[in-house]
Amino acid sequence: MPVIAEPTPNPNAMKFTVDSVIFPGDDSISVMDGETSEFDVLNELMQVEGVDNVFGYHNFITVNKTFDAQWEELSTKVENIIESYGY
Repeated sequence: MPVIAEPTPNPNAMKFTVDSVIFPGDDSISVMDGETSEFDVLNELMQVEGVDNVFGYHNFITVNKTFDAQWEELSTKVENIIESYGY
């Protein structure tokens, strides 16, 4: 199953879902600008120009973009990064 991108009620956030567990356990993971995580996929996403912060839980990652970034360009980059980790 490919990465499925879904809009959220927030136009600056997009949910990216896969069919396998990315984040085991019951805790969610948030990474803000200037922070890092034990999960390399989140750290790499934070390096993408236009990404403001990320949130991960079980089998999805929600990416919040900066106001000036465009989803048309950003979503492909996000999907490629998630897929590069085998999800």
